[in-house]
Amino acid sequence: MIWTPSSWQSMPAVQQPNYPDAGALEAALGELRRLPPLVTSWEVDALKSRLAEAQAGKRFVLQGGDCAESFADCESGLIANRLKVLLQMSLVMVHGLKMPVVRVGRIAGQYAKPRSADVETKDGLTLPCYRGDTVNRPEFTSDSRIPNPALLLEGHKRSAMTINFVRGLIDGGFADLHHPEYWDLDWVHHAPLAEQYSRRVEAITESVKFMETLAGQPIHDFNRVEFYTSHEALLLAAEAAQTRQVPRKPGWYNLSTHLPWIGLRTAAVDGAHVEYMRGIRNPIAVKLGVSMSAEWVQELCRLLNPDKEPGRLSFIHRLGAGKVESGLPKMIDAVRAAGHEVLWLCDPMHGNTQTAGNGLKTRRFDDILSEVEQSFAVHAACGSRLGGVHLELTGEDVTECLGGARDLTETDLERAYRSAVDPRLNYEQALELSLKIAAHGGHKP
Repeated sequence: MIWTPSSWQSMPAVQQPNYPDAGALEAALGELRRLPPLVTSWEVDALKSRLAEAQAGKRFVLQGGDCAESFADCESGLIANRLKVLLQMSLVMVHGLKMPVVRVGRIAGQYAKPRSADVETKDGLTLPCYRGDTVNRPEFTSDSRIPNPALLLEGHKRSAMTINFVRGLIDGGFADLHHPEYWDLDWVHHAPLAEQYSRRVEAITESVKFMETLAGQPIHDFNRVEFYTSHEALLLAAEAAQTRQVPRKPGWYNLSTHLPWIGLRTAAVDGAHVEYMRGIRNPIAVKLGVSMSAEWVQELCRLLNPDKEPGRLSFIHRLGAGKVESGLPKMIDAVRAAGHEVLWLCDPMHGNTQTAGNGLKTRRFDDILSEVEQSFAVHAACGSRLGGVHLELTGEDVTECLGGARDLTETDLERAYRSAVDPRLNYEQALELSLKIAAHGGHKP
């Protein structure tokens, strides 16, 4: 079938909202088509080249951010803290892994989420489920839960404000390696890991000074970092509305983000999401789970990267700590048997979700760490390479995941559980995980 930005409409499309007003939806999509893009084609191409280097073992990818952004969190302090935690984690990884880190935020567009059911019932009242702030609102009322096309435009506006603020911070020296102390979060100075992180910072600062002494001048590459955005390409009508052709370049680019990905629930090879993603020029990713057969994985390779372009396709395996050793080798073998190469990332979050005794969704830090460490080991044993991690995290002092340096318990969860969807690593837990990942610097296959 010939691909166009709308060819996905002939395929089964799951996880799409049911908008009651078709006219209002088309008006919102028409406005999206006219609005300026959020990213540029040359940024997209630059990320693809970085991911190709990661695929070749020359870089490591840190992809992280909120499970679902909220409009209320489009606030300068919260955005800065998200950037800070990713910068700090990447700094630790660079130092430990001895290679550059590609920083990709789940940010500036991660406003929609897939759900396991279309509706939910409370006290005898059944309403559409909450699908993220760009679709409807979390309050359990009839008005709040009706999918509203105007929220698509609000999501674009909030994404633009977020990414422009991030760019401004980076261009203004916020990420300057000469001053990593700027990245500190106010509440972490008394954290159990603060001293260990400080030693890493001191070592890096001394290394920068040493290199500049040898060079006889400041090294300006240390003044700023590259930072890219990503989100799950879930709402296909909105994604297609922001898919553009650009001058002097062939093909079509999704200019709402640098790295769109397909979730496990929407990865059917005969589905609309795969059809849409196969035609765009962006680097793309797909979440893989234990239910996926070797044939399914191989068909994804064939459809999404028929030319076997390096950096084009990433597979994000999300298996659960207890299923890595049995499930991951089959995936690696399937890709190899198909004659393809991909960038492998580990998502240790989604396979380890559980319900606490108080009814809150949570994850155990030990399970998350175990899945990452097992993934490093399995890839090495299979002659493959784990090229990065995909994490749900925040720069805030939340209590949503159990364990970690402060050994959070179920009793702690209610103290600062703020996520409207999935539990996230807080700053301490995210930094602890990055320190553990950095320890694998000498364990390359």
